[in-house]
Amino acid sequence: MMDWISQFALVLLATCQDILPIAAIIIGFQLLVIRKPVAHPRKMLIGFIYVLLGIAFFLEGLERALFPLGKLMAAQLTTPAFLGIAPTEQHVAWQAYYWVYIFAASIGFATTLAEPSLLAVAMKAEQISGGTIRAWGLRIAVAIGVSFGLALGTYRIIIGAELYYFIIAGYIIVIIQTLFAPKQIIGLAYDIGGVTTSTVTVPLVTALGLGLASTVPGRNPLLDGFGLIAFACLLPIIAVLGYAQIAQWLSKGSLSSKP
Repeated sequence: MMDWISQFALVLLATCQDILPIAAIIIGFQLLVIRKPVAHPRKMLIGFIYVLLGIAFFLEGLERALFPLGKLMAAQLTTPAFLGIAPTEQHVAWQAYYWVYIFAASIGFATTLAEPSLLAVAMKAEQISGGTIRAWGLRIAVAIGVSFGLALGTYRIIIGAELYYFIIAGYIIVIIQTLFAPKQIIGLAYDIGGVTTSTVTVPLVTALGLGLASTVPGRNPLLDGFGLIAFACLLPIIAVLGYAQIAQWLSKGSLSSKP
C-alpha cells in the first residue's frame, strides 16, 4: 500500500509540474493582459485540484491496467500455440494473424464509441446543423473508420511495410474525397481525426502496437510499434467524408424519385 501511495505521489507531482505552467499562463493573461480579477477563484481552485487528481489517477490507471492489458492481448494472440505453428518457425504468413486484425478492429470500434470527446463533438455537430448531421450516424462512421484503420495498421506491423506508403496513399484519397464532399462536412471530418485519438483510444492502441512489435518475429518496437495512432487519425477522415457523400447521394436520389 505504501509503495502505491509513494508511486501515486510521484505521478501527482509530475502532473502538477505539467499543469502549473498552463494555469500560470491563463491567470497571467487574465490579470496582466485582460486586467480583470479571476471570477469565482474558490470554485476555480477546487476545479483545478479535481483536474490534477483526475489526471494523476488516469495516468496511474494507464500504467497499471490499460498498457499491460494491451500488451498481454498482443502477446497471447501472437503465440505459436495460438497461431497453430511451430515455435521455431520464423516466417509466418500474414493470414495466420487474422485474430489480431479482428481484435484490433473490435477495440477500435468499441473505444471510439466510448470516446467522450467524440460524443461531445457529434452532439454539437447535430445541434448546429439542425439535425442534418446525425450524432449517432457520425459516431458509427467514425468508429468504422477507426476499426478499419487499426486493422490496417496491425497488418502493416505484421508484414513490416513502411508506414509512409499507407499514409501518403490515405491522404491522396482524402484530397480526392475533399473535392467532391459537401463543404459543410469537410472541416468537421478533418477535426474528427484528432477527436478519435483521445483518452480512451490512445492507451490501448499504443499498447497493442508495442505489444505486437515486441512479439512478431523480426519487428522492432521502436520502428514498428508506433504508427497505429496515425491510422486511427486518418481513416476516420475518409469514413466521415464517405458518410457525407453517401448521404448526399441518397438525398439526391430520393428527391429525383419524387414526382
